[in-house]
Amino acid sequence: MKTKTIYLLLMLLTSVLAMAQKPRTIVTTDGELDDVDSFIRMLLYANELKLEGLVYSSSQWHYKGDGKGTRFRSEMQLTAERYGERTELRWPGTTWMEELLDEYGKVQPNLAKHATGYPTATALKKLVKVGNIDFEGEMDKVTEGSELIKKVLLDANPQPVYLQVWGGTNTIARALKSIEEENKNKPDWQKIYNKVSKKAIIYAVLDQDATYRKYIAPNWPQIRVFYNANQFWCLAYPWPQVVPAALQPYLRGEFMSRNIIHNHGPLLAKYYSWGDGQKIAGDPEHTQGTMEDMTKNKMTQYDFISEGDSPAYFQLLDVGLMNRNNPEYGGWGGRLVQSKENPFRWEDARTLTDYNHFTGKQDASFPQTRWIDALQLDFAARADWCIKPYKEANHAPRISVKDGNIRRVKAGEKLSISAAATDPDGHSVAFTYWQYAEAGTSPEKVTIQPAANNTATIDIPQTTKTGDTIHIIVEGKDSGSPALIRYQRVILVVY
Repeated sequence: MKTKTIYLLLMLLTSVLAMAQKPRTIVTTDGELDDVDSFIRMLLYANELKLEGLVYSSSQWHYKGDGKGTRFRSEMQLTAERYGERTELRWPGTTWMEELLDEYGKVQPNLAKHATGYPTATALKKLVKVGNIDFEGEMDKVTEGSELIKKVLLDANPQPVYLQVWGGTNTIARALKSIEEENKNKPDWQKIYNKVSKKAIIYAVLDQDATYRKYIAPNWPQIRVFYNANQFWCLAYPWPQVVPAALQPYLRGEFMSRNIIHNHGPLLAKYYSWGDGQKIAGDPEHTQGTMEDMTKNKMTQYDFISEGDSPAYFQLLDVGLMNRNNPEYGGWGGRLVQSKENPFRWEDARTLTDYNHFTGKQDASFPQTRWIDALQLDFAARADWCIKPYKEANHAPRISVKDGNIRRVKAGEKLSISAAATDPDGHSVAFTYWQYAEAGTSPEKVTIQPAANNTATIDIPQTTKTGDTIHIIVEGKDSGSPALIRYQRVILVVY
């Protein structure tokens, strides 16, 4: 038990040290409607990230074609059946990120009044590169995008690089292939290979081409992969069928229009929503902006459409849940478990569920869905930052816990958890304490008794076993508008 506790402490220390640094990240995107909305929201959190690349890439849903009339049929069954042979498919072009960065540049000075670290639009534009876009899965060409990814993976900074996959993995695959081709016959190839394998972390939302399966997995098996195939649906197109009724108001037009889209500056005016009259050039399937399509789908004006790729950077935001490098902990980016077949892969198989207290059932989407209110309120606050002076906007509290984030406990023990909050706006903070049962290894349910706003008593069942872990989430919600939520996680290790 002593060894296990020491291991957990070392893991926590590693996590804390990593969280102290802004996460390095590169985004690859195919320009789908939901990618645009994910991109707009991500820019509001650009101060929290060390963005190192913004790369146009293709997918099974979007590719440019080679301009020579070459016909292509998808390797993916769904799109092969749906589209057959094509010379191009719904390609949104390679200027939309720059255009949105122009709008970001208009609000960046105001965002910078609320938090330090917002990069300028000029600096971000230098990160925009065109990757492999001709066809789904095309990775033969060396492109500016693949070269940027290669350069970052090979640089001297050992900090992890999170490769966000919003479309296909082909540009990332090309970068890795270039590293292999240029270094495989060198004496230090194994050292380079190990460095890249340790440094790269891929967060993929579905497989949108076959390059991960065909090249990355067999040739770079030790690259860590966070794979979200089920949980993201609560933030994607079918969200009305996935999100519990109690949380749907945060995605409905009344909330989105009032708090985010309208009267919040030129960047958020570009955010796509149902019935908004907007249209992506080059994508005939973007019809959600028409009143006809909105009515046919029983949506209301300005309802949320989709941000299916946002979990990729939600995973990187430090809100106190300690989940960035520990996807099994669960957080704003969802909760994943280590694959039984591949120890370097974490995934959200359908067998992975959280108890949905709104429906009273286990739910494969709830590890992501459970954070929707916090995510949307935070989005609304950042939207305010685009236009309001500091004193008129809300800013998140900072939560801390006494006696540390990992505590050793005995079966049958009663202990207290004391929390404190510092709110930059002087708002009061209300605490809630809850057991994230699925994140721990103990099957036992603890009893939590709030003793005061900032203190709770935890009763550990006598039936817990040595080595069990119990995760307690300390949630602090401020009294500002919109109310903002931050956390601390306390991991109880039974000895």
